[in-house]
Amino acid sequence: MRKAFYLMGTLNDGDAEWLSRVGLVQRVDKGSLLIRQGVKIECLFIVLEGKLCVRLAEHTNVAYLGQGEIVGEISFLDSRPPTASVIALENTYVLAFPREVILAKLDEDLGFAARFYRGIGVMLADRLQSTTGQLGYVLPRASNVVPMIDDKSDELDDTWTELISFAASRFDRLLQAVGIAS
Repeated sequence: MRKAFYLMGTLNDGDAEWLSRVGLVQRVDKGSLLIRQGVKIECLFIVLEGKLCVRLAEHTNVAYLGQGEIVGEISFLDSRPPTASVIALENTYVLAFPREVILAKLDEDLGFAARFYRGIGVMLADRLQSTTGQLGYVLPRASNVVPMIDDKSDELDDTWTELISFAASRFDRLLQAVGIAS
């Protein structure tokens, strides 16, 4: 569930409430595609309930996603079609944020834009660091950089404990606002 926490932790309460108002709850039936590789997507998604699988064209499963994961963020940022498909492994509920609605908010509210992009950036940085660590490419971290996640234990650094507490609370309120029990 940590990925949505990065975003929810950088947003403020008003931002989180706005997301709960503009998000559209969608059911994705087991075996159905949420995202098809190579086909442009028009929404950014947060998994509310259920399980998804990220799959490459050659039927290689590369990731499993559950509650609190953000889906479609790279295509949202670079406007290119996704490089993988996302398939429901069980009946799944997502909160869909139409691209045009988020882009309009980003244009009109620079504070929201800064918080939103920071949250997405921190989330993607964590994913990249985790991926490169699995591949053996991790270089020693500069001494002046404070890690969000301790590499060895996968525990949150003390610097982020309070932020994650706020994020968890905001995510729970988001689930309640859209009618999903937390």
